[in-house]
Amino acid sequence: MGSAREGGLHKSCTPGWYEEGMADTREAVGEICAVNGDVVDIACPRLPPIRQALQTDGGIMLEVHQHLNPKRARAIALHPAAGLRRGQTLYDTGGPLRVPVDPSLLGRVVDLFGNPLDGGAPLDAAVTRSIYASPVALTQTRQSTEILETGIKAVDLLCPFARGGKTGLFGGAGVGKTVLMNEFMSSVVTMHAGVSVFAGVGERIREGHELWRSMTVAGLMPTTIMVYGQMDESPGVRFRVAFTALTYAEYLRDTLGKEVLFLVDNMFRFVQAGSEISGLLGRMPATVGYQPTLQSEVAEVEERILSTASGAITSVQTVYVPADDITDPAVEALLGHLDTVVILSRAQAAEGIYPAIDPLASSSRLMDRRTLGERHYTIAQDVRSHLARYRELRDIISMLGMEELAEADRKIVERARKLQRYLTQPFNVTAHLTGIKGVSVKFDDTLRDCEEIIAGAYDKTAESECYMRGSLRA
Repeated sequence: MGSAREGGLHKSCTPGWYEEGMADTREAVGEICAVNGDVVDIACPRLPPIRQALQTDGGIMLEVHQHLNPKRARAIALHPAAGLRRGQTLYDTGGPLRVPVDPSLLGRVVDLFGNPLDGGAPLDAAVTRSIYASPVALTQTRQSTEILETGIKAVDLLCPFARGGKTGLFGGAGVGKTVLMNEFMSSVVTMHAGVSVFAGVGERIREGHELWRSMTVAGLMPTTIMVYGQMDESPGVRFRVAFTALTYAEYLRDTLGKEVLFLVDNMFRFVQAGSEISGLLGRMPATVGYQPTLQSEVAEVEERILSTASGAITSVQTVYVPADDITDPAVEALLGHLDTVVILSRAQAAEGIYPAIDPLASSSRLMDRRTLGERHYTIAQDVRSHLARYRELRDIISMLGMEELAEADRKIVERARKLQRYLTQPFNVTAHLTGIKGVSVKFDDTLRDCEEIIAGAYDKTAESECYMRGSLRA
């Protein structure tokens, strides 16, 4: 992400366990017999276990994925494969890929291996963890029905996040998934004084650099760990970087007892990386060309995002929806694991409604009377019913005009349009682009304003007065 002289993030070439010139005491496990892109075949007298991390004398890391026969294994390179050659000796690292863990990680930007990308000092590798930890035992998990307030009106009212739960932000290209997640990250870290772990899976260099800089300027980096597997890196890196970030989130939860916000941008790129690896390994594609192991790969990440008595991991994940098709197999594989689903609509964005949350398609498992309370549930349902009725009447309005509607329907439409505009909100992370200062709205204010709009208290207020602002009484 740029050089250290340019003030940007930079890549480290080696994972730090081996330096050229050091006395080599590692065990040789075999030698490379074929290199085909990122796929490396290894001739070895004794097969290394699946997921074993191997290393060349030049510091290039590989991960074993297949056993082809009793004397041959197939691995995926986790560094650029340009330095690999036939006959090159491979050494065993002693187990799966491990990363250094330490409280000093907070405030750092690292890669898959735990190497710094921010130009800072290397991390202390005295204590390491495998990136493939088993999920917490069922008896030790804790399910929470507590709402995590975000300060984002449309979210808190219609699709509340669960503290310790999993939330997905679904949408096609350019509808604001990353912007919404960045605002949520900024709001929650500020409001709830927790720590956050950000996983940039296949992240664009520009976006990663901008996020790092904005978090630094906002003063949020001291409570944040960023882990990047960039878009130009090998599929092996993009496929495993979420596991490294999860390892850090689990460490903060278990060792430091922290409330952790775990953010992933973008889970679809994780699926894409798995599909690339599946193709490289020669597996037969399944539905719509995805890998046959899609469901188990997604579950391996999602089932580790758990809360225990020592702390909670609350996850927010952006998910690209190919061709805006919510029935895409990758999207459906992710939907089943989530507590809250936020659908971002291109139609909403086209009308200038930001955040472009579809209030009728979005949902949350917390949306019931016992969890939310009677008042919140009733107001949310009334808002949905007004917006649903407005959507039903839009074709009639466009053809015949508002004058042809019954008086009751005309009032519903007018209030629905005010509600639609009220649920817009200027964000702090876009203030430098829009020139509008971002706002965070208390949940009680959101409830009160929506209740009064539905009751007719703002019938004489212009729609423009409700657009892109915080509380109506502010």
